[in-house]
Amino acid sequence: MPETTQNLGRLISSHTTSPAYLQRAAIVAVVSFAFFLGTLALFYLRQQIGYFLLSTGFLVVYIFTLIGWVMQKRNVVTLYENGISYRKFRFVWSEIRSVTANKNGLEIIVSKRERTIIPRSVIGYNQIVQTVRTGVENAR
Repeated sequence: MPETTQNLGRLISSHTTSPAYLQRAAIVAVVSFAFFLGTLALFYLRQQIGYFLLSTGFLVVYIFTLIGWVMQKRNVVTLYENGISYRKFRFVWSEIRSVTANKNGLEIIVSKRERTIIPRSVIGYNQIVQTVRTGVENAR
Protein backbone atom coordinates (compact mmCIF):
# COMPACT_ATOMS: atom_id res chain seq x y z
CA MET A 1 0.00 0.00 0.00
CA PRO A 2 1.68 3.24 -1.05
CA GLU A 3 1.73 5.85 1.62
CA THR A 4 1.20 9.50 0.85
CA THR A 5 4.17 11.79 0.98
CA GLN A 6 1.99 14.82 1.65
CA ASN A 7 2.07 16.50 5.01
CA LEU A 8 -0.94 15.56 7.13
CA GLY A 9 -0.65 18.77 9.09
CA ARG A 10 -1.05 19.48 12.76
CA LEU A 11 -2.08 16.69 15.13
CA ILE A 12 -5.69 17.01 16.26
CA SER A 13 -6.16 13.87 18.38
CA SER A 14 -5.09 10.28 18.96
CA HIS A 15 -7.53 7.51 19.80
CA THR A 16 -6.62 4.10 21.22
CA THR A 17 -8.69 1.01 21.95
CA SER A 18 -11.26 1.52 24.68
CA PRO A 19 -10.10 0.39 28.13
CA ALA A 20 -13.33 -1.60 28.51
CA TYR A 21 -12.30 -3.90 25.65
CA LEU A 22 -8.77 -4.22 26.99
CA GLN A 23 -10.14 -4.99 30.46
CA ARG A 24 -12.29 -7.81 29.07
CA ALA A 25 -9.25 -9.36 27.43
CA ALA A 26 -7.25 -9.00 30.63
CA ILE A 27 -9.99 -10.75 32.62
CA VAL A 28 -10.09 -13.63 30.12
CA ALA A 29 -6.28 -13.91 30.35
CA VAL A 30 -6.31 -14.02 34.16
CA VAL A 31 -9.13 -16.57 34.33
CA SER A 32 -7.59 -18.82 31.66
CA PHE A 33 -4.23 -18.70 33.43
CA ALA A 34 -5.90 -19.61 36.74
CA PHE A 35 -7.66 -22.56 35.08
CA PHE A 36 -4.35 -23.54 33.46
CA LEU A 37 -2.65 -23.68 36.86
CA GLY A 38 -5.62 -25.49 38.42
CA THR A 39 -5.80 -28.20 35.79
CA LEU A 40 -2.02 -28.55 35.85
CA ALA A 41 -2.22 -29.15 39.61
CA LEU A 42 -4.96 -31.74 39.04
CA PHE A 43 -2.77 -33.46 36.47
CA TYR A 44 0.08 -33.55 38.99
CA LEU A 45 -2.18 -35.03 41.68
CA ARG A 46 -4.18 -37.53 39.62
CA GLN A 47 -1.74 -38.31 36.78
CA GLN A 48 -4.50 -38.48 34.13
CA ILE A 49 -3.74 -37.27 30.62
CA GLY A 50 -7.15 -35.59 30.30
CA TYR A 51 -6.14 -32.96 32.84
CA PHE A 52 -2.94 -32.31 30.93
CA LEU A 53 -4.85 -31.82 27.66
CA LEU A 54 -7.33 -29.51 29.39
CA SER A 55 -4.45 -27.57 30.91
CA THR A 56 -2.85 -27.24 27.48
CA GLY A 57 -6.12 -25.87 26.08
CA PHE A 58 -6.28 -23.19 28.76
CA LEU A 59 -2.65 -22.29 28.07
CA VAL A 60 -3.41 -21.84 24.36
CA VAL A 61 -6.38 -19.59 25.20
CA TYR A 62 -4.14 -17.58 27.54
CA ILE A 63 -1.43 -17.11 24.91
CA PHE A 64 -3.82 -16.08 22.14
CA THR A 65 -5.61 -13.68 24.48
CA LEU A 66 -2.33 -11.99 25.39
CA ILE A 67 -1.30 -11.72 21.74
CA GLY A 68 -4.67 -10.16 20.87
CA TRP A 69 -4.41 -7.80 23.82
CA VAL A 70 -0.99 -6.55 22.73
CA MET A 71 -2.17 -6.14 19.15
CA GLN A 72 -5.20 -4.11 20.27
CA LYS A 73 -3.03 -1.81 22.37
CA ARG A 74 -1.01 -0.96 19.26
CA ASN A 75 -4.07 0.13 17.26
CA VAL A 76 -4.07 3.91 17.32
CA VAL A 77 -6.20 6.20 15.15
CA THR A 78 -4.50 9.56 14.69
CA LEU A 79 -6.41 12.50 13.27
CA TYR A 80 -4.60 15.43 11.68
CA GLU A 81 -5.97 18.64 10.26
CA ASN A 82 -5.30 17.39 6.69
CA GLY A 83 -5.72 13.62 7.03
CA ILE A 84 -5.86 10.42 9.06
CA SER A 85 -3.45 7.69 10.10
CA TYR A 86 -4.41 4.18 11.25
CA ARG A 87 -1.97 1.26 11.20
CA LYS A 88 -0.34 1.40 7.73
CA PHE A 89 -3.20 3.53 6.37
CA ARG A 90 -2.06 7.18 6.05
CA PHE A 91 -3.86 9.52 3.68
CA VAL A 92 -4.94 13.13 3.27
CA TRP A 93 -8.66 13.96 3.09
CA SER A 94 -8.61 14.61 -0.67
CA GLU A 95 -7.38 11.05 -1.40
CA ILE A 96 -10.33 9.39 0.38
CA ARG A 97 -13.10 8.30 -2.01
CA SER A 98 -15.84 7.31 0.45
CA VAL A 99 -16.58 6.99 4.15
CA THR A 100 -19.23 4.62 5.51
CA ALA A 101 -20.13 4.04 9.14
CA ASN A 102 -21.82 0.67 9.69
CA LYS A 103 -22.11 -1.98 12.40
CA ASN A 104 -18.52 -3.18 11.80
CA GLY A 105 -17.01 0.26 12.18
CA LEU A 106 -15.93 3.13 9.98
CA GLU A 107 -14.98 1.94 6.50
CA ILE A 108 -12.67 4.30 4.63
CA ILE A 109 -12.09 3.60 0.93
CA VAL A 110 -9.24 5.23 -0.97
CA SER A 111 -9.33 3.09 -4.12
CA LYS A 112 -10.65 -0.33 -5.16
CA ARG A 113 -7.78 -2.10 -3.39
CA GLU A 114 -7.08 0.29 -0.56
CA ARG A 115 -9.56 0.34 2.28
CA THR A 116 -9.55 0.08 6.04
CA ILE A 117 -12.10 -0.38 8.77
CA ILE A 118 -11.71 1.49 12.03
CA PRO A 119 -13.47 -0.61 14.70
CA ARG A 120 -16.14 0.75 17.02
CA SER A 121 -13.98 -0.30 19.97
CA VAL A 122 -11.84 2.84 19.61
CA ILE A 123 -12.24 5.62 22.18
CA GLY A 124 -14.13 8.57 20.68
CA TYR A 125 -15.50 6.60 17.72
CA ASN A 126 -18.29 9.14 17.06
CA GLN A 127 -15.78 12.01 17.07
CA ILE A 128 -13.61 10.11 14.58
CA VAL A 129 -16.58 9.53 12.25
CA GLN A 130 -17.59 13.19 12.42
CA THR A 131 -14.04 14.47 11.87
CA VAL A 132 -13.37 12.14 8.91
CA ARG A 133 -16.66 13.00 7.22
CA THR A 134 -16.11 16.72 7.73
CA GLY A 135 -12.54 16.52 6.45
CA VAL A 136 -13.51 14.56 3.33
CA GLU A 137 -16.43 16.92 2.56
CA ASN A 138 -14.27 20.01 2.99
CA ALA A 139 -11.55 18.56 0.73
CA ARG A 140 -13.98 18.14 -2.19
